[in-house]
Amino acid sequence: MKLPVMTVAVDIVVLTIADARLQVALVERGIPPYEGKQALPGGFVLPGESVMDAARRELVEETGLGLDATHLEQLATFGEPGRDPRGRVVSVAHLALAASLGGLTPGSDASGARWCPVDDLPSLAFDHDEILRTGIERARAKLEYTTVATRFCGPRFTMTELRQVYEAAWGVEVDPRNFSRKVLGSRGFVVECGTRSGGRGRPAALYRAGTADGLHPPIMREG
Repeated sequence: MKLPVMTVAVDIVVLTIADARLQVALVERGIPPYEGKQALPGGFVLPGESVMDAARRELVEETGLGLDATHLEQLATFGEPGRDPRGRVVSVAHLALAASLGGLTPGSDASGARWCPVDDLPSLAFDHDEILRTGIERARAKLEYTTVATRFCGPRFTMTELRQVYEAAWGVEVDPRNFSRKVLGSRGFVVECGTRSGGRGRPAALYRAGTADGLHPPIMREG
């Protein structure tokens, strides 16, 4: 039996927090289809390549982000007929979370790349609006029950900086005292590793990521 012709692609929702806002990496397409339109970084899976390896490769090629500073996981599969005018293309979307790393470096088939706040987005090419919505909600949910918030921070961070991750991602204010109590009460979430002097007043405690993957108990969104 002859197998149907189908192409597999990867698209990556790359999220960071900068200027106290949740932001996503977008590329401006330099080739048809949707030339000149904003899109998520991604591309086709090469022969002999796993989808995760393809996502890692495209992440570096299309944004210039280093893999050592990035959390990467498979998100969902998007395969509606007609999602790509070039033919039958199924996309295995991935979610990447990174600390604020400055500017992006576009790949050879893109005419630009930038960070864009998720509350001020243009319409995206293909079905990338849907993929992005799925990625944002996955990231927001993971903050409740995993320690992934530390991936948005540098190697060392204050409790305030960690709380600002939650505030930017959830779009709500988080009570500082309750937040600190919940973080320190979740075994393995963070480890104290020094202090940072800010001039006047008491030096702020510094933390690094702990060894735990899950939060026990979880830190739930309010409202």
